[in-house]
Amino acid sequence: MTSDNTPLGFVGLGLMGLPMARRLLAEGCALTVWNRSTQKAEAAHRDGADVAASAREVAEASRIVFTCVTDTAAMEAVVFGPDGIAEADGRGKLLVDHSSIHPEATRAFAARLAEANGMSWLDAPVSGGVAGAEAGTLVIMVGGEAGDFARVKPFLAHLSQRTSHMGEIGAGQTAKLCNQAIVGCSFAVIAEALRLAANSGIDPHTLIEAMTGGFADSKPLQIFGPRMLQRIDEPLAHIGVVLKDVDTALDVGRHTRTPMPMTAAVSEIYRVLVAQGFGRAEFDALYRHLGGKA
Repeated sequence: MTSDNTPLGFVGLGLMGLPMARRLLAEGCALTVWNRSTQKAEAAHRDGADVAASAREVAEASRIVFTCVTDTAAMEAVVFGPDGIAEADGRGKLLVDHSSIHPEATRAFAARLAEANGMSWLDAPVSGGVAGAEAGTLVIMVGGEAGDFARVKPFLAHLSQRTSHMGEIGAGQTAKLCNQAIVGCSFAVIAEALRLAANSGIDPHTLIEAMTGGFADSKPLQIFGPRMLQRIDEPLAHIGVVLKDVDTALDVGRHTRTPMPMTAAVSEIYRVLVAQGFGRAEFDALYRHLGGKA
């Protein structure tokens, strides 16, 4: 249990946000939460969180506010929309954004929030999936002022196995895009390899087991490989979200004149799946998309 009594807030209690909030509560942190749908907020309340009526009320009750929402538009809404975080007095307070959004939007939002209410900003996107959020073993990449990072690092330790300060505002988001380029390509290659095994008469479950500990082994293979081979009704990740991230990575690549042919190819595969209605599906849809004899 933590001995720090800093009042914390959490806005956005989705697949990742709710287990992260629960980790903070389990460590004895004083936490006020808000979510657009009340069911997730009620779940956090049962674990000891106070529930606010708006994002603004969370910011008013907290010294540090963590956010974890779907995309750039959602982030702008909870910060700058009606009853948003920007409407609270932010002097001496810190926003820590765990969402995955464009680095340029992060820099613009951080400047806009500082002007609106004096609140500081760290971008702190995460990697490790729902399992990592539940276990407190996420990897967190942070951009922003070093002093702000030092201030929040003890709380991030409750959520992560590793927290790295990557540089100025936006650097955390850029690091996450590098992560997503690797992960997005990995999912596609894993699906192809499993389909090749199945079409060649090899049990793909056996292939996953055989690769364990070798150079081809990875967390995506071990966690999502078996899930690709079954119908998933409760996704741990969404194809549409991965497409958003790889498209953002490609946009940053264009602006930095970085060739990214592998990421560009995989973005088109995901785009086809989203167009076919699989944006909210997991990567079993990717495996099925490749067709074949099995």
